[in-house]
Amino acid sequence: MAIAVATALIRGTDALPDLAVTAVKLALERARLEHPHSVMLFLTSEFARNVHAVLAGASRAANCLNVWGCTAPGVLTEQDWAIDQPAACAMVIGDGVALGPPRGQPAPGLSPQLSLAVPSAATAAWLDEGVARFGIVSTDAGAQAPGRVWGHGQPTPEGRATAVFSGARMAIGVARGIRALGEVQMVDASDGYDVHRLGNQLALNSLLRALPPELREEARLPFNQLFVGEVTEALDNAVECGRFRVLPLISVNHDDRSVTLGQRIEPGARLFWGLRSPLGAEEDMRRTVDAAADEIGDPPSFGVLFSCMGRGPYFYGGQDRDLDIVRNRYPGLPLIGAYSAGQIAPLYEGNALIQNSALLALIKAD
Repeated sequence: MAIAVATALIRGTDALPDLAVTAVKLALERARLEHPHSVMLFLTSEFARNVHAVLAGASRAANCLNVWGCTAPGVLTEQDWAIDQPAACAMVIGDGVALGPPRGQPAPGLSPQLSLAVPSAATAAWLDEGVARFGIVSTDAGAQAPGRVWGHGQPTPEGRATAVFSGARMAIGVARGIRALGEVQMVDASDGYDVHRLGNQLALNSLLRALPPELREEARLPFNQLFVGEVTEALDNAVECGRFRVLPLISVNHDDRSVTLGQRIEPGARLFWGLRSPLGAEEDMRRTVDAAADEIGDPPSFGVLFSCMGRGPYFYGGQDRDLDIVRNRYPGLPLIGAYSAGQIAPLYEGNALIQNSALLALIKAD
């Protein structure tokens, strides 16, 4: 089913309501719509102190109160992205697909829910309600202060909003951007957060052997790029299928050759060393888009893309290759999203707060 949908992104020097109003009007013009059923509106963090006026202006411009979104450090559409300056992006959706609050109690098997929350509202109980969630954590540009979240055109007092796309089916892809270095190995000896032996060798020695030669200098290990994957299922292809937890690698201990992780590890755990690099992340994103495309089948009606601030244009040297990959696969596909300090993703063990990832939702009208 074809539906009317379009986006627009507008930048400015000040976080004024007119930016959001102009974005909504331009999106309506592109969609050839007078009265959309739903509007998605994402604003950069500079708008957080003026949300009521911005939402009022956007709702009037759309002649629609069904406006959903949040503030975030950056925003994007299929045409452009904006970080570090005031910007507003809007998507208008005509009849055929309705964005609104879920009805009844959460239940497994239902379509994933668009989930937006400030850090304090993204609680474990909310994440574990039994329904798949995809979305972002709303913060300021420094990820220090909470942002603002809205639904039905009004800021939510609890700091979170949940909505579903009715009249559509959806495919979700999560690109973690981690390249496995070597095989999965068993932990032979550990003490709390410290892994002493892995795969019958000292943990630091194992890490150095796995790293590319140019990264093996012990005094200059790239900790911002290094991670550990924990495999919790006895599957031969668990890593290829993304069925692993990502743990931060905190430090290495040169005296006893141990490695300190960001989570307690017991002997017998199965780990692999992982590396974040632009090339590896790009390859992972391409696989993620291909898998979501295979799942959705027909060309989607529109998409939503949430990316980490540590992964977007800053990570790719001024160009968002994740966005480019989606655009190359689906030229002209209406796409909206934001850059944030954290993503809410439906992983194999349930919903989780993750970072350094790209989260893609392809939505097809029934």
